[in-house]
Formats: sequence, structure tokens, C-alpha cells
Amino acid sequence: MNTRFAVPWLAAGVLLAAAALPSAAQGPGTPQPKNPKAAAYYHAALGHLYSDLAAQYGGRGEYVGKAIENYKLAMRYDPEAASLSQELADLYIQSGQIRSAVNEFEEAVKRNPDDVNSRRILGRLYTARIREGQQNRMNEDMLKQAITQYEKVGEKSPTDIDNWLMLGRLYKLAQNSVASEKAYKKALELQSDNEEGLTGLAMVYSDLGDTAGASQMLKKVVDKNPSTRTLMALASAYEQLKEYRQAADAYKRALDLNKDNTDLKRAYAESLFKADDLAAAKPVFEELGMEDPTDLLSALRLSQIFRQQHDFAKAHEYARKASKLDPNNLEIQYNEVSLLEAEGKTNEAIAKLKEVLAGMDKRPSSTGERSNRVILLERLGILYRFSEQTQNAVATFQEIADLDPEAAPRAMAQAIDALRAGKDFAAAEKLTKSSLQKYPQDRILKSVAATVYTDLSHFKEAETILKTMFDGKSDRETWIALAQVYEKQKNHAEMAKAIDKAGELSKTPEETETIHFMRGAMYERQKKFDLAENEFKQVLKLNPESASALNYLGYMLADRNVRLPEALEMVRKAVDLEPNNGAFLDSLGWVYFRMNRMDEAVEQLKRSLERSSRDPTVHEHLGDVYQGMDNLKDAITQWERSLTEWQSNAPSDIDQAEIAKIQKKVEGAKVRLAREPAAKKN
Repeated sequence: MNTRFAVPWLAAGVLLAAAALPSAAQGPGTPQPKNPKAAAYYHAALGHLYSDLAAQYGGRGEYVGKAIENYKLAMRYDPEAASLSQELADLYIQSGQIRSAVNEFEEAVKRNPDDVNSRRILGRLYTARIREGQQNRMNEDMLKQAITQYEKVGEKSPTDIDNWLMLGRLYKLAQNSVASEKAYKKALELQSDNEEGLTGLAMVYSDLGDTAGASQMLKKVVDKNPSTRTLMALASAYEQLKEYRQAADAYKRALDLNKDNTDLKRAYAESLFKADDLAAAKPVFEELGMEDPTDLLSALRLSQIFRQQHDFAKAHEYARKASKLDPNNLEIQYNEVSLLEAEGKTNEAIAKLKEVLAGMDKRPSSTGERSNRVILLERLGILYRFSEQTQNAVATFQEIADLDPEAAPRAMAQAIDALRAGKDFAAAEKLTKSSLQKYPQDRILKSVAATVYTDLSHFKEAETILKTMFDGKSDRETWIALAQVYEKQKNHAEMAKAIDKAGELSKTPEETETIHFMRGAMYERQKKFDLAENEFKQVLKLNPESASALNYLGYMLADRNVRLPEALEMVRKAVDLEPNNGAFLDSLGWVYFRMNRMDEAVEQLKRSLERSSRDPTVHEHLGDVYQGMDNLKDAITQWERSLTEWQSNAPSDIDQAEIAKIQKKVEGAKVRLAREPAAKKN
């Protein structure tokens, strides 16, 4: 309540003097006092006093009547004091006189449509009746009538900030977000830092899906008055934007105001975790776990943190703790699969995931259970694919398509990709055609189809299908896909143009990072190594933890046999970030080879082949290392395997010059091997 005229208490002498006053219900002809403002203040104080007395004595009618009379007099002497009408309306509501008051002020408005105070009172009375009745259901007629009265007040008294705030609330209640936004903005034009206006506008923006606008408003509220409520609302807005670092900061400020609030501490830790600030999140989760040993989230998150930090013993310890707390929790079981996968135990991860799936209904009826099964099946299919179990992968993705029609196009795209990874290009082409017949407009399928046509050197078909995907919404991704087609064609001029187009549409640092990486790869293939290195350094400037850029740049240096210590440092960091990446392990083995550290080279290249046994380059590298160790027999075996894998590659990937080079190595090694017995005899 606005207490501009309210006083906390009056001396007994004032009350006695009030009793001697003439009746407040004086006629309109009553002369105006010499100082109307002072008279208004006086009668408002009496109105408030009588209102308090009525409350103390159980709504005694005499006091209620005197309070009403004095409020009316105060309004007559100062009609601009909007708070008086609110206090009078509240008095009618508290004393149970809503219906009679509505009749009285409806008549007043009929007599004088410009009577702003009567409209304010009516609006307040209608608002009080919006939730009348035992069911507490919204009375939409009362809501409309309240809005009408406050709209009229806005026309007559455009500087009444409380009126605009009330309209903002009522419009929001009526689910008219556009009108609510306008009302709150009117209030903020009058008082730019009004907390209710900023908070109300933030909630409207949230309703409209403008989370960025909501967080901007809430930040202004927090800067002015950092209360727990406003800080939590700000944190929630940041979470919706996936700006978890800012959410964590807001939760931390709220936690500083409520140090013993466990829920706030948990929300703070969770935001740190999602912001990938594991070092900061870990001690908070550890503290939560110590405070409450049954805290499931802390156990799960600590397992995930230790997994990402490659401390697998600790990760398993907390995984077991979480499993004891809730053995049937799907997220906990999923974490156990991820932990096994991170350790490079792919077959064990597959077995665990199959065990989880076996405990679920194969044809779940509920949407949630069906969605969970689809997620797990998708992960199983990916594990099969990376463990080179192509047919199992395809069958798993087909199961998804049969289970969930909405997920079917994506599942078939993944099945096609599994066939590509398994180098079964004929089957991939066949499945592509049948899937496109079923889902001709699906963008993911069309994109995968373009990749298959590119594999088969059907470049025109790939270009044609991609050019049908320009829609003004996802054009950046389409230009990137076209650049990859031009790359396989070795059409670097068109590739550069496509990358430039994608670059123009790149807005975020992550998107710009991708553009620099693609340019770096393009320059490297053109043997423009200085330009390539500059592009990869731009990637690392944007993201020092880019494992792909570290690996590519390190390998590029090692392949040219230059700056080997620098190359080793970069590739080691890439492997630390992704220890099970076969390509990165190959790069590390190749750097060791260049540095003449043969045993370490063999170890890393064998690890690479455990994860990708069909990569011809890795087999060639291992053959080169064996040759450097004078192990010609094993060198020949690896080179011949490399030739086999080259021949089974996608037609667009086959490099005849590379094949000829390896064949020459094999022939030379066989000649040397044949001469060795004769040399030993001599």
C-alpha cells in the first residue's frame, strides 16, 4: 500500500479532536478550506486511524463509516493523490462491502465519466473479485472490467505509475503479453529503475521467449536491489539462455545472502558444472556430499567431474555411491556407460548399455519412456559404429526408426553414416535412396545423402541436393556442406567462396572458430602452410582448448619434420583432451617417429589402430616405423594392409599417387628382405 498520507499512529488528543469535528459527509456545497493539501492530509490521517480502529474492534461499523467519510473528504481536497483511492478501495474490500461499493462507484462514473478516482476504486474492486469463490477460479468478466477501468485512468492520468504497473499485471494475467509489455514500458518511462516494472517486464519477456531481454531487465533489478528473489529469477533467466557462468554468479550472490540454503548451494554447483568450471564445481559438490551423504546429485556430478579429469578410480567410487543411492536411476546408469567408454573399454560400455536396455520395455507406451529408450539406443548405435560393428549399428538405428516415427529420419541418417564408416558405400547409397523416398524433405537426410554422393564422386548430385536446402534459416550449414563437396573435388576456388559465405553468416565465436579451421585445412591441402598455420592459430586464439586445431597444427609440423618439440606439445595436449581419439593417437605416434622415438611411436600407433583399424594412413605410418626399426617383415604387413584399406575407401578419397608411393615401399622392402639371407650367408 502506498502510505503517502498514512501515519503510524496519532496522539490521543487528535482522536478526541476528531470526535468534535462536524460530520465528514458534508455536501458538495461545503466551502473549500484555505489549504486543501493540508486538509487532505488531515482527513487521510483520520481515515487511516479509523481504519485501524475498525480492524482492532472486529470491523466495527461506526469506525468503518468514519474511515470511509474521511477518505472521501481527503480525495475531494486532493483528487490527484492516487493512493487515497487505493486505500479507500482496500477498506471496502476488508470490511466486506465490495458489492455495495461497486454499485456506488459505478453510479459515480455514470454521472461523471471523467471521475478518475472513482475509476481507480472500481478497478481495484473488480480486481479483488477476479478470484472470488471457493474454487478460486478466475472471473474473466471481472478481469476485463478491471482492465477497462485502469485503461481509462491511463488516458486521464498518464503519469500515474502505479496504474501502469497494475495494467501490466492484469494484462499478463489475461495472457496479453504484448499489452503487458507496453504497460510496463510506460511505467519505466516514468521511473526507469522501478523494481516492479523491471521485474514485470522481465517476466513478460520470458513469456514471449525473449530470455535475453528478460535477463537484461532482471540484471537492472539486481543491480538496484540484490534480493534473493531477484537474484534467483536472474539466475533462472541465464539458465534458459544457457549462459551458465552468469547463472552461477547470480546464484553465488544469492547464496552469500543465504549461506545455509542448501538448495541455493546445489543450484550454484550445478551452474558451475554446466559452465564446465569443474575446478570450482567440485569442492561445492564435495561440501554438499559431506553435509548430506544421501545427496544423489553430488555423487553423480562428482563421478562425472572425475571422469572428465581422467581420475577413473575416483569416478568409479562416486559412481558406485550414486548407484547405491538409486540403482534404477537412468542418468546414473548412463554415467556408468560413459565412464567405461572414457576408459577406452568400448565393449564393456556396450555390454552395460545393453543390460540397461534389457531392463526397459521394448515398446514403451509413455512418451517419456519412449524418448529415454531412443536416447539409449542412439548411444548404443554410435558405440557399435566406433567399434566397427557396422551391422549391429545399422540394426540399432533401424530399431529407433521402428520405435519412434518422429526420430526415424535422423535414425536412418545415422544408419547411412554407419555404413559409410564401415566402407559399405553400395549399401549406404541404397539406404540413402530408400530413406529419401520416405522422407524427401528431411534436412538431415538430405545432408547425409549429399555426403554419400560426394563419397561416390557424384559431385553434381551432391551440389544439387544441397542447393535445394537454402531456406534463409540454415544457410550457414548448407554453405559448409558445399565447401566439403568442393574440397573432395579439389575445387579450392569454389571451396573458398563457400567458406566465405558461411563466414558471413557466422555470429558466435564457436561458429567463427569452425570457419578458421576449414580455411586452415583448405590451405594445408594446397600446401600453403604459412596461411594454414595462421588460420589454426586463429582457432586457438578463440579456443585454446580446441583439440582438433592442436592436433592438425601439430601433425602438419611433424609431417614436414619441422619444430618437432612444439608439435609434440600440441599433439600431447590434444590427446590429453581426447585420449581415445584414434586420429590424435596417430598424430602422436607420427611425431614420436619423426623424433626417432620408435618404441613410443609403435605404442601410440597400435593404440590408434585399436580404435580405427581401417585407416590406411595409420597402417602406413606403423609400416614406416617398423622400417625405421629394421623390421621389414612387419613393415610390409602394415603397408599391404594400408593398400587394402586404400582400395576400399570411398571413390572420392582414393589417392592414386599415395597408393603408388606405398606400393613402391612394399616392392623395395621385399627386395631388401629377399637379399638379407644371401647377405647373411656371405
